[in-house]
Amino acid sequence: MIARRALRGPRALALAALAGALAVVGATGVLTSVASGGPEPAGHVREYWVAAVPVTWNVVPNGRNAIEGESFTPDKTVFRTVVYRQYTKDFAKPIPNEAGDQGIQGPLIRGRVGDTLLVHFRNLDTLTNQPHSMHFHGVRYQFGSDGAYIPGFSGPGANVKPGESFTYRLVAERASEGVWPYHDHSPSMMESIDGGLYGALSILGPNERAPDREFVVYLSSHLGFMTIDGRAFVGNTPVFHAKVGDVVQWDVLAIGDDFHTFHVHGHRWLTADGPRDTQVIGPAESYKIRWREDIAGTWLYHCHVESHMMNGMIGIYRVSR
Repeated sequence: MIARRALRGPRALALAALAGALAVVGATGVLTSVASGGPEPAGHVREYWVAAVPVTWNVVPNGRNAIEGESFTPDKTVFRTVVYRQYTKDFAKPIPNEAGDQGIQGPLIRGRVGDTLLVHFRNLDTLTNQPHSMHFHGVRYQFGSDGAYIPGFSGPGANVKPGESFTYRLVAERASEGVWPYHDHSPSMMESIDGGLYGALSILGPNERAPDREFVVYLSSHLGFMTIDGRAFVGNTPVFHAKVGDVVQWDVLAIGDDFHTFHVHGHRWLTADGPRDTQVIGPAESYKIRWREDIAGTWLYHCHVESHMMNGMIGIYRVSR
């Protein structure tokens, strides 16, 4: 195993200056305030157009488990579902997910501390004709933008019916730095999340450099398979690419009922508890890890719960010179 120097080690903010503020240690080892500590840096307004749309999804598109030699027929791996997909302004045309975010999950919504995010959501579900919503972790918003259905209390943003739209207004505070999930929290939440109606937020610190490569790793279960970004087994799960010298960031998220342990072969990263090469993640938890890549090779990344790995939760990371 080759030890690595992470770009960001554990650091503590001076909480004494934040009277009454609570603090938590984030999964990246950064101590952050969970209360407002004064005015946020002036940021930008960033707009996204996201719709819930029907798709046909294949969990094992090549029909094979390349490592174990198993084969699967489409009746075991294909299903119709509803997912989040990004559009250009005013829902003019769909936009594919970026290279590091390929999968069943929705678009990677980006921001920086101080930004205001306007997420325009439209329910285009003609498959189940159910209401949907978007509920965001990690950012500040007024109650109307919570997106969580509470009978008698929540507003239209928690129960967006087919053909209707709603705009969520979110603020990235200092405590928003990191990676966070978003997902349906409407009356159809349970079946919608099971079907893949979820995505990720990536919020940079005020002066944090963006990584050269950013990879979204969403750990979940679909059709009885353990999946990464909705795919199962090497040859189907995402192949992530980097070059020696790149700053790489892994956005690791889990959704569903299972706990996982994320592992990348040949690499280590720093947490509040010191260097790690395997890190636990539970339902709706998330973290980011970073390093500057310094060794070429074709590496495995996977959940180190062995039964999860053998049931599909494994992929390949290729580093070139």
